[in-house]
Amino acid sequence: MACRSQDDLYLIEVVNEDFVFTEKVVEVFDDMLDRSIPFYEEVIQASTSLLAGLLKDGDTVYDLGCATGTTLLEFVRSLPGKDLHFFGVDNSQPMLDKAQLKAEVYSKKESITFINQDITTLKTKNSGAFILNYTLQFIRPMLRQNFIGQIHENLRPGGVLILSEKTINHDRQLNRKYIDIYHKFKRDKGYSELEIAKKREALENVLIPFSIDENKTIMKKAGFRRVETFFQWFNFTSFIAVKES
Repeated sequence: MACRSQDDLYLIEVVNEDFVFTEKVVEVFDDMLDRSIPFYEEVIQASTSLLAGLLKDGDTVYDLGCATGTTLLEFVRSLPGKDLHFFGVDNSQPMLDKAQLKAEVYSKKESITFINQDITTLKTKNSGAFILNYTLQFIRPMLRQNFIGQIHENLRPGGVLILSEKTINHDRQLNRKYIDIYHKFKRDKGYSELEIAKKREALENVLIPFSIDENKTIMKKAGFRRVETFFQWFNFTSFIAVKES
């Protein structure tokens, strides 16, 4: 990928607002993902492998909350030959501007359509796949069930939802240990204790994680009968849900 600006947003003493996807965040977002989400690239690669075996020729693939387009660019590169149609949806124009620029740099501009829209209002029919990576956790909990139900309705029979989330464990001792391990991961990636603490403070009222079982329950209540995890690293989990044929 192109040269990334380093994430130093939280080298400050006071956090004055909750986390928001501002232009400053966009500038460092790719570095933030790499240093904040364990096995981020590996999850994209695993998702690509799943899609390769489940998508049909001519399918549409929607990345909801596509951010700077990293996932879609990898799909376009790794899923040739199926005449797939890729769409990235996000309500942050700065994110989409960065995504469009990256698509142009890697000569993929004609392969991906970017849409500025609230992902909870998107209406499509017979889509092959929806990607929801580390995005559902930012949607208000009371809205999540209807949103996942809408995704199920918008999929074709046999279509798939790939969902990756930060999760919680209801065993308090294990949950605390998972958080400690995650914070060590961030320190190993170069974040200071101050940055870790301030980022957590900024996200406290914005990112609201569910447990693995709670996420599975939402998908099953939405109509998905086949719901499985395909990756887990402590408090980060990826799921695949398949709509019945």
